[in-house]
Amino acid sequence: MTSLTPEGPHPSPGPRKRYRIGFDIGGTFTDFALHDAETGELHVWKRLSTGADPSVGALAGIEDVLRLAGASLADVGQVVHGTTIGANTVIERKGAETALLVTEGFRDLLIMQRPARYSTYDLWFDKHEPLVPRHRVVPVRERLAHDGTVVRELDENELRSALEGLRDKGIEAVAVSLLHSYAASDHETRVGKLVSQVLPEASLSLSHEVAPIIGEYERTSTTVVNAYIQPAFRHYLDSLQGALAGRGFTGQVFINQGNGGLSTPAEVVRLPIRALESGPAAGVSMAAWIGRAHGRGDLVAFDMGGTTAKACLIEGGEPKMERVFDVDQTLMRVGTGLPVVTPSVDLIEIGAGGGSIARVGLGIVEVGPESAGAEPGPICYGGGGTRPTVTDANVVLGYLNPDFFLGGRMSLDVEGARAVIGREIGTPLGLDDGGAAWGVHEAVTSNMEHAIRAVSIERGRDPRDLTLVAFGGAGPTHASRLARNLGIGEVIFPAAAGIASAVGLLQAAPRVDLPRTFVSLLDDEGVAARLTAELAELAAEVNHLLDNVAPGAQRSIVYRADMQYVGQGHVVEVEVPRCAEDELAGALRERFEADYAGMYGYSYPDAQAQITSITVVGTAPPAAFDLPPNTATGGETASRPVYFPELSGYADCPVYRRDDLPAGTRIEGPAVVEDGQCAILLLPGDEATVDDHRNVLARIGGHAEGRG
Repeated sequence: MTSLTPEGPHPSPGPRKRYRIGFDIGGTFTDFALHDAETGELHVWKRLSTGADPSVGALAGIEDVLRLAGASLADVGQVVHGTTIGANTVIERKGAETALLVTEGFRDLLIMQRPARYSTYDLWFDKHEPLVPRHRVVPVRERLAHDGTVVRELDENELRSALEGLRDKGIEAVAVSLLHSYAASDHETRVGKLVSQVLPEASLSLSHEVAPIIGEYERTSTTVVNAYIQPAFRHYLDSLQGALAGRGFTGQVFINQGNGGLSTPAEVVRLPIRALESGPAAGVSMAAWIGRAHGRGDLVAFDMGGTTAKACLIEGGEPKMERVFDVDQTLMRVGTGLPVVTPSVDLIEIGAGGGSIARVGLGIVEVGPESAGAEPGPICYGGGGTRPTVTDANVVLGYLNPDFFLGGRMSLDVEGARAVIGREIGTPLGLDDGGAAWGVHEAVTSNMEHAIRAVSIERGRDPRDLTLVAFGGAGPTHASRLARNLGIGEVIFPAAAGIASAVGLLQAAPRVDLPRTFVSLLDDEGVAARLTAELAELAAEVNHLLDNVAPGAQRSIVYRADMQYVGQGHVVEVEVPRCAEDELAGALRERFEADYAGMYGYSYPDAQAQITSITVVGTAPPAAFDLPPNTATGGETASRPVYFPELSGYADCPVYRRDDLPAGTRIEGPAVVEDGQCAILLLPGDEATVDDHRNVLARIGGHAEGRG
């Protein structure tokens, strides 16, 4: 049979330099991790993000962490970046002036959307406003059938006239999504050439390149989002690379994608939708990596930063993936945003972070999704914030050390936070300051509990069978309480948990996911030959793209097919077996039956099965990286009053510095373990140990029995 793993010559990698930097820009903080390949040292840094221009804070932080290591950008071989610029551009509606070209008769596609309603009984329900208003949607006279045959030829003269009418409207980007272009791209390609001729300054996104899949609304939405954010990505990455080069950097820049894999800036600028979940995906990759290192394959990654909290299910050591996710959800409800079709880790994200604003509503404490961000930030930051936040509550409760925030580089105003929490929360509810702050902490923890239930129970997994990996600047402070509420018996607090996404960037691997529509009954004549040929074609493109990121590296290529019984609406993803062509259909049917039965508990051996799409996934090995060994020899233990409702309020609590704890140290809760980026809170009855790399593994009180 035709080989499904085309091999070709790969250029040799260039000379290696000593350092690699990973940095992740969040809504409140930007995190940095610098790895020294010669000594194995890991230098970390954290600073407030600069909202008006995120690159300002990023470049300043890179200089800070290099100064910490006594190095310069000339010594750095790689800079790996996780960014939220794409999602923020959509949420803030600050993207390009975009025009959309669609098949005549489909001009209202973005307005109609899908008939689903996320709030069934809301009479004032409004769907998302399209990114492209109707007056900038241009109908194109042409038509293809579902199999790609031409029903109506493209009228280029009429199209040219319509495009000339857009010249004076300030169009910066053009999205083209013609009906059934996934089956035949000729019409879209010709339209794209005309756009380039008439509007040469506008960026161009063609749906058969961005999302070659069935589903006209989802494909069009994806193409529009890609076009809408493309100029912002190009400007940002060009500016960043130019600024780095101006400071002496001569190495490579890589961008993390939503699938957790690395890509080049050029490829991300071409298809920026693949980097919409860039930063959060890096944290999930780190959690999976830490879990595998400790022999835990079934996990929940829990990332709580300054603005949002994210949760993702990891099974068998690999994060759950999704093909369609929503950008800019309404009140964080699934199905309420703009659908984007691109491989991404299956995250639940809610407005619950350290900067989430607390208030009293209907006699209870409500938290989020509105955030104080980095500017003005929580009250305790002293930046002009006036509304109480989760961070304010945590410092009042004693969970955060006001003199050791960011390693002592920033002092927190405890009394200012206490006064506002008392006035805004305590007085309306008749609570003292501690009780009011605890109400805020408990409310946001409850919100996050719902998110973790969504990624575990709603996906058929009992959270009591999972290990929680907690990270982010605020995650370790809430994780033990969260685990106790969910019945989770074990929590892993990774070393450098407060900047885990930046660390995750350092161990991320190059990855490419290429999907394609492939509709065929499994027993159709010639299906095996066509399937083999198209998988080989996709694999060749995957290898070409990996050459740009990891020239000369070994590759792992996986082939997958979405399958269903004829007449069903949902699909099961099946790995395509490696076998002779004449055995492929039978082997694929067997695997589909087994996977279907594993998911639903039964199968239909007499029903017809069909393939709806195929995907080729290629990965290359990550750069060599490990957490530095734990060489601590011990240190003094401090104490301070910390609030525990189990102990009826404030109690004197031991406080440890993580960097002082030797491997094998055992800690009994209640306790606080702090470093320069986060604070781990252990509750009464919890027990924790420190490992050879400063990771802290905690057994949660009341749930320790029976876990391996």
